[in-house]
Amino acid sequence: MPPLNNVIRNGQLEADIWRAFVPDENAPASASATHALPPDENGWLVTLATWRAARDALRLRRHPVAVYLGPDADPEDLLEAGAATIDATGIAHLAIDFPVYTDGRGYSLAQLLRTQYGWGGELRAVGDVMIDTVHYMARCGFDAFAVKPSHDPQAALAALGTFTVHYQKTYPAAAAPATSATSRPAVR
Repeated sequence: MPPLNNVIRNGQLEADIWRAFVPDENAPASASATHALPPDENGWLVTLATWRAARDALRLRRHPVAVYLGPDADPEDLLEAGAATIDATGIAHLAIDFPVYTDGRGYSLAQLLRTQYGWGGELRAVGDVMIDTVHYMARCGFDAFAVKPSHDPQAALAALGTFTVHYQKTYPAAAAPATSATSRPAVR
């Protein structure tokens, strides 16, 4: 999983507290199943495989975990047996990876999670998240962005308000920063 950087969330920059949990593969087979889970504390990001294997145990914890989804993840894997929508109990947010700029599968995955699987919680873009992509990610349903380390998170935040008129239907966009009285009016 990629290391995460500054996060745009709710129209503001925030420090990123989330860290990837990597199970100890050298733990003896006789070890408790809890060795395959992060400690019950805030800020853990688990893989979809870990979530699926320990969903019930993770939901009983005091601190919810974030679930990391690769671009090829199947949204069905987040559903309970027989359910039509995702149960958000125990999930702080879903983090969808963009491994490279040219990989657009995360856009489709976000749209599916929002429109067909009923995900109403935070949807975070991680990986190769750049200034010029956050606006389009927001239009597909993302509302939080872990900006790539080589890009200026403040410029990415400003990019959320780049376009004010759209020609296509969209998911409600993430909050853009407030504009000052000295800013230029939008081109229409």
